[in-house]
Amino acid sequence: METIEQNNEARIAVEPGFVWGRQDAYLFDIDGTLLRSRDRVHFESFASSVKRVTGFEVTLAGVVLHGSTDTAILREACGKAGIPADILEPQVTAILEGMCRNVAVRRHEMDLVLMPGVKETLSYLAERGALLGVATGNLEMIGWIKIEEAGLREWFRFGGFSDQFPVRSELVRHAARKARELAGAEARVCVVGDTPRDIEAARANGLPVIAVATGHYTFDALLECRPEVCASSLAGLLAMSRNMP
Repeated sequence: METIEQNNEARIAVEPGFVWGRQDAYLFDIDGTLLRSRDRVHFESFASSVKRVTGFEVTLAGVVLHGSTDTAILREACGKAGIPADILEPQVTAILEGMCRNVAVRRHEMDLVLMPGVKETLSYLAERGALLGVATGNLEMIGWIKIEEAGLREWFRFGGFSDQFPVRSELVRHAARKARELAGAEARVCVVGDTPRDIEAARANGLPVIAVATGHYTFDALLECRPEVCASSLAGLLAMSRNMP
């Protein structure tokens, strides 16, 4: 993999022959890739909804959140709290619906920060005719609320979410299928994410991936997973592309 250092700050590694800005469709993860939350609205929706629906107390302490899905996080937290599966499973739908309602009511409490270069990168890709979608572990309503509150809704036409697809590879598969319905059966679809799980999900579906170190994982940790592109940020990746002859 070719590694490019830019201004001793932006680190970018690109597989030879892969042109990151010339794919037909892109599936963007949300948290850590497009934005980060400085609030606890989404985080607190798990415990409050479980308590309201089941009466049990749960915590997300010790649950791996980065790269997971809301449905997987919910089940892991409930398992750690000792809630039997035969009690939890019949109420999962009600809990998820409660989470969505909770976030919708509190959406104006959200404090979202865009990652560097996000709007510029979306504009750059859209100007080249690329189809943009999301592939996120968020529940659908929560994912779209974040996108809307961050001022990004105009860019995205479709998505894959964890409501019906608790496994990340499955929601990526769904989003990729939708992308090809819209862009053509032979469309080149690329995943953009910030965790090893995004890379694994892309690989499971035979898709290339752009990994950005704007979330929990470092550039070097992501590079070990061998994505087609690894960048310290979308801003650095875009700047490199614009500076190339």
